[in-house]
Amino acid sequence: MRSVPGAGPGASSGAEASTINRVRRVLAIKPFRRLWGVTYLCSVADWLNILALTGLATKLTDNYFAQNFAFVGVVLTGLAPGLLFAPVGGLLADRFDRRKVMVVADLLRCGFLLSIAIVSAPWWLLAGNFLVGSASSMWIPSKEAAVPNLLRRPDQVETANQLGMVMTYGLAVITAAGANAVITGVNTTFHLFPGDPSLNIAKLVVIITGLLYLASAILIATRIPELSLRNVHALPDQKVKPADEEKFGIGQMIADGFRFIRSTPLVRGLLVGAFGAFAAGGAVIGSAKPYSSSLGAGDSAFNLLVLAVFLGLATGMATAPKLARRLAHDRLFGISIVAAALSLLVVALSPHLAFSLVAVFFVGIWAGTAFLTGVTIIGSRVEDAIRGRINAIYQLMMKLVLFGTTVTVPLLVGLVHQRNVTVWGSELTIDGTRPVMLGGAAIALVAGLFAYRQMDDKRTEPILADLRNALRLTPRRVNGYLIAVEGTTAINTAIQAVNLADWLRGGTRPVVVAADPALDDQRLTALVSGASLTGARAQALAAAAVRADIVERHVQPALDAGSVVVMERFVDSPLAHLSAVAGLDSDELEGLADWATGRLRPDLTILLDAAPNGAPRDKSAALNDQWRVQHLLTEMAAADPDRYVVIDADGTDTEVAERIRTALRAVFVGRLAALAPTSEKPVTLPLDTLPVETIETPEEPRVEAK
Repeated sequence: MRSVPGAGPGASSGAEASTINRVRRVLAIKPFRRLWGVTYLCSVADWLNILALTGLATKLTDNYFAQNFAFVGVVLTGLAPGLLFAPVGGLLADRFDRRKVMVVADLLRCGFLLSIAIVSAPWWLLAGNFLVGSASSMWIPSKEAAVPNLLRRPDQVETANQLGMVMTYGLAVITAAGANAVITGVNTTFHLFPGDPSLNIAKLVVIITGLLYLASAILIATRIPELSLRNVHALPDQKVKPADEEKFGIGQMIADGFRFIRSTPLVRGLLVGAFGAFAAGGAVIGSAKPYSSSLGAGDSAFNLLVLAVFLGLATGMATAPKLARRLAHDRLFGISIVAAALSLLVVALSPHLAFSLVAVFFVGIWAGTAFLTGVTIIGSRVEDAIRGRINAIYQLMMKLVLFGTTVTVPLLVGLVHQRNVTVWGSELTIDGTRPVMLGGAAIALVAGLFAYRQMDDKRTEPILADLRNALRLTPRRVNGYLIAVEGTTAINTAIQAVNLADWLRGGTRPVVVAADPALDDQRLTALVSGASLTGARAQALAAAAVRADIVERHVQPALDAGSVVVMERFVDSPLAHLSAVAGLDSDELEGLADWATGRLRPDLTILLDAAPNGAPRDKSAALNDQWRVQHLLTEMAAADPDRYVVIDADGTDTEVAERIRTALRAVFVGRLAALAPTSEKPVTLPLDTLPVETIETPEEPRVEAK
């Protein structure tokens, strides 16, 4: 009846269902869904803008050199405003109504693009594109800072960021490329423009791009008033006063931003780690082409390397939320940067294309994980009053470092003379790309370690153990240690749980008891009697609801804090009772228990095994029920002996407690030695002297056998 969580063919499908459910819950929020649609329009316009202005620039001049410079000129004039005005966008996002800032920015983008189509001069094309980029630098920080306020819970920020990146770098790119191809090729079929139509079609694409920004402005102004909300998910101990309420000046807002960074290790580590990650990324981008040539695999090697890194980025962004459920964001960010640096080290030393492709793929995975984790931390852990400025600084750093390294890396590569060496019988070209990549890996490694030390919340679980927990296939293993005490209703599991907890307090970890006070939990009684629940299924659902509340509010936080939790009748006894006595389906009950507890299972289960008072031939219903329950419990223990310790429960409470201690001394060896008490002072407490740290949990309702 008992199964190992996460095992078997259903585990992956369950994970997929969980991802789909998270996405559905976020998209069910109407304001966010509308903003997601607006993001799609603006992202299509952003990509289409590059294609449209590049095409128009080549049509406005006959100079061959100028035509070759068209694409680079459009890209540079679009990126330059982000390097100059991104901090201003952050200040506007924190000082003014974000919805109004976004509307004004969209109207400006529309106006500048329409003016480019009307003026049709090369100089104004570049100047207008610079102004469009400046407006985008105002729009992005406001949008990113407003997203968390549209969500129901802070933990939905990560899923929202995933959806935004899928839209921006996935669907929007495909749509823009397809739309540009359709529009530019439509004249071939319909002959809309006589003579040479290329200039008119290029202008048409620019006009359509401007109208997309206009549609975005209208939707934001009329359909998403929630973008004006502030501080929806307030954080405790906020350090920054809202600038829109205090009417702070620009200078004071800048000073507050830097003061916040200096005084907040989480943000300080985040920005330093991001600097290292972006520097390594720039080293890879700037040296990718000559590096692919050094592998001796031809021009196709470059395309394969680009494909590998983008597949890795997509994989990292897709798997980051799963890792984050097992490893805290503040740890995951620094570890991802360190892992990316080590992967880049392998790329720099790789002698063959096959090794390089695998290593570059892992660079992409860890870079995607770090980027998504970083923006998630900003959205969920940075207070609303300064979120716009931190977002702007994060985006500015990304553009500035990537731009700077992409420009300087080719110069550094050219300083090293090429040499040919033979590795494993194959000739390998050693040039400046490998030292540059080694330098980028070193910078990222130092920055990642610094970020980890600054951001780690100093949890009790060692980082290596926490990392192993995150990478293995089974569900997240808690930092603490959960011990369940199970037995039939005739066995006093409550007093043994209290005695065990008192004994464990002699160890190095804090101990918390989850005990059942006399089988009459008030919440369960209120649910069952208040709703007139008489059926076995209804009562099982009510008990599962109360148990889910206890696990979420008390047990899981205690485990995450590294405590030892001793819980009486956690899952096994209720399952056996309802299955044997009420005749309910065991698989359905186990599914209900998995749902209620979040698939949490004890690290160790102590089964108190005692024969019911009477003989098996006794025909009393209560005695027969006890026999059936005890039989099912022993079957569970036999099916999973590594997690069970079966204790003879016949005798006095003191004798049973001593047997439990003797058995656990053999269990608490090696890595679990810290759990063992350092003193051996046997204490037997009566049930009415429960310790202060006690959590009440319900017993399953008593039901009549069918």
